Amino acid sequence: MSRRQRREEEETSYWLSYSDMMAALLLIFILIISFTILQSKVQYEQKESELEAERQLVEEQQEQLEEQQEQLDKLLGIRTELIEALKEEFDGSDLSVGVDEKTGSIALDSSILFDSGQYTLKSSGEEFLQKFIPKYIGVLSNKEFKEYISEIIIEGHTDSQGDYLFNLELSQKRALSVATFCLTPDKDVLSEKQVENLRSIITANGKSYSNPVLDEDGNEDQNASRRVEFLFRLKDDEMISGMSEILNQ
Repeated sequence: MSRRQRREEEETSYWLSYSDMMAALLLIFILIISFTILQSKVQYEQKESELEAERQLVEEQQEQLEEQQEQLDKLLGIRTELIEALKEEFDGSDLSVGVDEKTGSIALDSSILFDSGQYTLKSSGEEFLQKFIPKYIGVLSNKEFKEYISEIIIEGHTDSQGDYLFNLELSQKRALSVATFCLTPDKDVLSEKQVENLRSIITANGKSYSNPVLDEDGNEDQNASRRVEFLFRLKDDEMISGMSEILNQ
């Protein structure tokens, strides 16, 4: 074999080896690109899945907020309607009582119900309650409101004169006297069914002078502070307060 032929064969062998190497590099490059694309696709699909899960969570939370807002609006509407019903009931009566426009509470002057320093209802106090209680319970027992009432609270309050613990006991006993009068069947104040329903939701509390009534100058109005209050609590009242704070932020 001539030197020229040998050189040609060596050159041919060299280019074949070079071509094989380039083909191998190209294959590796293709594999790297394919792996990168595949990994990117997997990551994209995972990201899409995460975003979809987040969207679903946001939608669920939004639905919950809308449901809670709807429930809040309904309960707030019930409170407003109940307060208006109480105002209408007592505005047309000969009982001089006022209904708090915000809370619906009704404060009764203790002097109407009790003698000074006493907790036993006097006769004029019983006569007053015989008129007041059927009207008050009648409104709260109305089918429009009954299912929303969770508690009826009778609170006794005193002025700041005297010892706190003495006033605490006095206010508790006064509240209990009024509650007992409400729940005693032979008083013929309420029907047996009303009394039975009332037993599960009525409470009597004494507040001593912890919540005095203040005048415009910030001084205690002792006559107004001596009182027995009727209050009602709606179901989910705590939820209403919490949601109101959140929604108002």
